[in-house]
Amino acid sequence: MSRTWTLQEVKQHNTSSSCWVVIKDKVYDVTEFLPEHPGGSKIILKYAGRDATAVYEPIHPLDALDKNLPPDKHLGSLDTSTIAALKKERDTRKKTQDELRVEREQRRKPAINRILSLRDMEEVALKVMSHKVMAYYLSAADDEITSNENSRAFSRFFFHPRVLRPISQVDTSTTILGYKSAIPVLASGAGLAQLGHPLGEANITRGCGRTNIIQMVSSHASLSSSEIAATRVSPEQPLFFQLYKHRDNEIAERRVREVVELGYNAIFLTVDAPVSANRERDIRAPFELEDQEREAQAQELGEKQQTAGETSREPGNAETEIEGEVNLLGTAGALVASVDLGMTFKETIPWLRSITKLPIVIKGIQCVADAVLATEAGVDGILLSNHGGRQLEYSLPPLEVLYRIRKERPDVFEKLEVYIDGGIRRGTDVLKALCLGAKAVGLGRAFLYAQSAYGEAGVVQTVRILQREIILGMRLLGVTSVNELVPGLVERMSWQPILARL
Repeated sequence: MSRTWTLQEVKQHNTSSSCWVVIKDKVYDVTEFLPEHPGGSKIILKYAGRDATAVYEPIHPLDALDKNLPPDKHLGSLDTSTIAALKKERDTRKKTQDELRVEREQRRKPAINRILSLRDMEEVALKVMSHKVMAYYLSAADDEITSNENSRAFSRFFFHPRVLRPISQVDTSTTILGYKSAIPVLASGAGLAQLGHPLGEANITRGCGRTNIIQMVSSHASLSSSEIAATRVSPEQPLFFQLYKHRDNEIAERRVREVVELGYNAIFLTVDAPVSANRERDIRAPFELEDQEREAQAQELGEKQQTAGETSREPGNAETEIEGEVNLLGTAGALVASVDLGMTFKETIPWLRSITKLPIVIKGIQCVADAVLATEAGVDGILLSNHGGRQLEYSLPPLEVLYRIRKERPDVFEKLEVYIDGGIRRGTDVLKALCLGAKAVGLGRAFLYAQSAYGEAGVVQTVRILQREIILGMRLLGVTSVNELVPGLVERMSWQPILARL
């Protein structure tokens, strides 16, 4: 039977043998869950006996505690005096240098009608995000070469525009797995949207609903699948689900059946992120934040000592300082800790077919050979993707894979729908992909940036920018329908222009 607790009582349970945490003023016993936590026990033990709300909320759906902890581990609430004391502590806490910077940038950000391109949106978003969130969203594998090349690949393809064609009426609409979309763009699966905005994925869901495009919801969304489904602008708004298959088939099956019952319309099985990659920008972020605070404190101390006529102490020798272990998994490492490493075309696709009648798309195809195997496996679509350059460094840009499929196995396009994501920044990028055979393109980071900067309005503005650019590009190409975008309208060059910025 639940009861109320004081913070002093909770603090007594701060070890691996008895570990309690406070989340949104509720007390939970997570001792038995420690070895099962996907991110390992250390991160939980860091907050043992303490309030973990601030770090927990942005990366966990509302129903996560109900799903992972039995009712007897929900111990009750903090008492009213403790809740008031915690609130006062939060309200009076000294803000970090990064928090102060974010507040300044939020006040300075331009009106949304001044955002003319996706690059404009990204630049604003990166300024108003916390340093940690910026590092996570931007981070890519190793030296981030693949991430940059995803965008650069589009600069190697040039158009052959046709002229003297009637272009007054242009139709940008298409269908994706039979569901209508206002433009050949979908919001690709991207997790942890609440890191950038308190409403998280709900901003993307409503923005997509208002502009009539489709959202692919990540298994690692900040909000639960049911919360996201409940925010649709109408019951008919289609939603696709990006599945990271759990190694336990029973758990994976429950996840699939849940989204089917919630009315999701397709399953995108993610296969390009079986393990956590080396994302050093994300891993380095905590060190950089510590350095910011240390420098600010040193400056403050120096000013005080100067006023008092004292001499500042020399900083310690970093080579002799003992440091704690570095979390090489970063923000995303825990998210894929339970992914099935034994998936195959021959076993996993039939298993998924056996538990759902929804269309199945394989997300993360990175070569022609696997595109062919996917057609033989009988899936409904493939999404060419290297996870936004966040997984294997030097994996081919998806546009180059698309080009190779067009050259070597054009029959693939007759057997299933092909999509790509990664590096799309302009309407012309969308058109190049469609000319080479893609049915639609996905954008992940772009919608995270949009909702981080301006919430739901940012998502709507992003779609409007893309639609305007697609219409303009189609007119200048001499086409009025996406079905008229054919391979003869593009050519791959052996050179590429010098890009002012990526």
